[in-house]
Amino acid sequence: MSKIDLVTSGLGRQLLQRMESAATICILTSFVMKSGVDFLKEGLKKAADRGADIKVCTGDYLYVTQPDALQELLKIDNRIQIRLWRSNGVSFHPKAYLFSGENEECLFIGSSNLSRSALNTGVEWNIAVSDEKELFNKALSEFLKLFLADQTIELNSETLKAYRTVYDQVHESNPNLAKEWTEAEEIEMMLPAEEEIPAQVDLVHDEQAEYGKIIPRFAQIDALEELNKTLEEEYSKALVVMATGLGKTYLAGFFAQNFNNVLFIAHREEILYQAKASFQRIMPDRNFGIYNGRIKEGEADVIFASIYTLSINTHIERFSPDEFDLIVIDEFHHAAANTYQRVLEYFSPKFLLGITATPDRNDNKDVYAICDGNVAFRLDFLKAIENRWLSPFKYYGVYDDTDYSQISWLGTRYDEEQLLQVQLREGMAENILNAWKEKKQTRTIGFCSSVRQADFLSNYFNSKGFNTVSLHSRQKGVVRGNAIAMLEKGKLDVIFTVDLFNEGVDIPPVDTLLFVRPTESLTVFTQQIGRGLRLYPGKEYCIIIDLIGNYRNADIKLSLFDSANNRSRNGQIVEPTVPQTCELNLDIKVIDLLKEMARKRQPRRDKLYEDYMQLKQEIGQRPTYLELHLKGGSDSVHYRQEFKSYIGFLEWADELSTYEQEVYMRYHDWLEEAEKTSMAKSYKMVVLLAMLNRGINDWSAPITPREAAPFFHQYLTETEYRKRIDFSDKSSKKLWEYAEEGVGQLIARMPMTKWSGSSNGLVTFNNGIFKLNLEIHPENRETLCGWTREICEYRLHYHFERKAKTHS
Repeated sequence: MSKIDLVTSGLGRQLLQRMESAATICILTSFVMKSGVDFLKEGLKKAADRGADIKVCTGDYLYVTQPDALQELLKIDNRIQIRLWRSNGVSFHPKAYLFSGENEECLFIGSSNLSRSALNTGVEWNIAVSDEKELFNKALSEFLKLFLADQTIELNSETLKAYRTVYDQVHESNPNLAKEWTEAEEIEMMLPAEEEIPAQVDLVHDEQAEYGKIIPRFAQIDALEELNKTLEEEYSKALVVMATGLGKTYLAGFFAQNFNNVLFIAHREEILYQAKASFQRIMPDRNFGIYNGRIKEGEADVIFASIYTLSINTHIERFSPDEFDLIVIDEFHHAAANTYQRVLEYFSPKFLLGITATPDRNDNKDVYAICDGNVAFRLDFLKAIENRWLSPFKYYGVYDDTDYSQISWLGTRYDEEQLLQVQLREGMAENILNAWKEKKQTRTIGFCSSVRQADFLSNYFNSKGFNTVSLHSRQKGVVRGNAIAMLEKGKLDVIFTVDLFNEGVDIPPVDTLLFVRPTESLTVFTQQIGRGLRLYPGKEYCIIIDLIGNYRNADIKLSLFDSANNRSRNGQIVEPTVPQTCELNLDIKVIDLLKEMARKRQPRRDKLYEDYMQLKQEIGQRPTYLELHLKGGSDSVHYRQEFKSYIGFLEWADELSTYEQEVYMRYHDWLEEAEKTSMAKSYKMVVLLAMLNRGINDWSAPITPREAAPFFHQYLTETEYRKRIDFSDKSSKKLWEYAEEGVGQLIARMPMTKWSGSSNGLVTFNNGIFKLNLEIHPENRETLCGWTREICEYRLHYHFERKAKTHS
């Protein structure tokens, strides 16, 4: 039986009491004070030592949160997950404390932020609700959406340092901030909060595209055949890359028939329910369950689970690590995120299948490595159009005279308020309307930057006699399913949205896409393009109307349409070669703009530095070379191209200590050689890794082919993946048949001899001895060994990753 209580004093004591037995602790508070952390830290530490799953989310709104308070939070226990909400001037006022134990859930919500006064002596009102499972699950689900939102950042030493810098600047320039904050709070509390309509779970049924008899078709036939081969070859992981609209979910359902217990993971509610419906059509004899914030059907043969729910220990630990024979991760480009990594590390399925339309993340995190580089099948939207499995397009690049260089860039997006100042102009709306009227067909989705822009354009279009709607979570009186149905029936001209239709919802009749936002993410842009390419009776092609200004990525986005793969080294392409059934039309001003941008790009070194610093803040320390490649925002190759080595970049960026600078200056020739030596195969770096594995004091000592052979053989045969890639030519295969003797011949003939001949004396191979010609000071051995290992491990990973993409 549920219990509700009003708590007007002593909230802190109740929180500490709950901490003693809770398995899950979630704290959401608009600001944190050091006094509040001091009040709770002993209880939090004991809970962490007991193994509780603890998550804390606070915000930077008006820079009230004290840096010293965040510092104290970090000190408590590194198992506590702490994230900071970046408000960008938007009010952030939640105060909630969630506790879940073996037999009880309890939610405290009210006025108390994390300060001693609010928890102990102040006048505060809070409601405590216990044993109300549905409400608690809803609150937990909403907490996780905030906690894991793109707008939050992980708190670590680097992000704290950045926050402290801004905090000090704000408070130095505005010593009366505390008074102003109090007044702002009062205004917020007196104004009625804008009612938010919860997201609806709408299943969009495509009656014209129903399968009838449920069998694979189109690309699914070839993809399923390749997946079954993967099973026969005893792989345990695979990635399928298929363009939006080709039936990736049905493919997963067909493949799932090979397994008994299946877990399907996604990050959007719509995807879970649509996937369940698809699997039910394929396997009507199985039982299916949903596992998300509201529903916990954990006993089914096939479970469709929210990644947010599985991020809570008590939920993921309900299942044993080997519970599922098959795990399917939809929209697999998200799998590089920490949330997914935790789930992947917990489970040990017989097979892991990733499905996505966009594996190449804009933030450069590597999703191929998660599937050991095994891309079972790949078919992008251009090839699918050529095969007539997707609709052709006519692309119109329309000139946008907005000067985006004057708008602040916040690391991953433009400053919303500054962007709105130029977007919410009647002149710009008129240009958009005119371009749309001239080129449109019958049913349009308009992709906007923000809710306010979507509302503004919808109102403007409606004032000119058209029937449009702005569709987002804050829209009153509009249900998503109804709006979609009206668009399908031709009763709406345009749905203006922000990101609702990036993933999970298809509307086949859509024949016009209108882009009125700067392209910040190439992945999102690709997904949105896919919304208009579904085949539909009577639809001959999709019209794409795209406003192009001097924003970031404008000069590389068109490479997505290039079927000839002739992009430049920087990915820039002004006029791509599109499939024969498609058209690409650019305003003359757009062509001139793109050529000018190609000449005057943001200086590459500044971009490399900016992306490096952002990654450093994300992980809380100086990234290794491999981390830079897997998680950085710029292509790792550009660091070598610009600075000859990653360590050379670190020296330029003033990221090396005085001692490290001396080591770099002494050995930079060797570091650059290790970076630049050519690698048609992995062999050079495998030999170098064999040397490094001898230890700090011996890594640079000479080595013979016979000494290197055992490690060389083990490394290249420990996975079928490596052997398949680097032993495809006849000469290598023949030598490999002679085991270590043949390996020794291979090492001598290929990596050792070839490296010796191309290194300008830094590496020699004479009389059967391979030698690095380095005089290493004893005090420099550890640092140089570490840097060399970073280069070696990066180059091996990059080599196999690149080869996997080529072979897929």
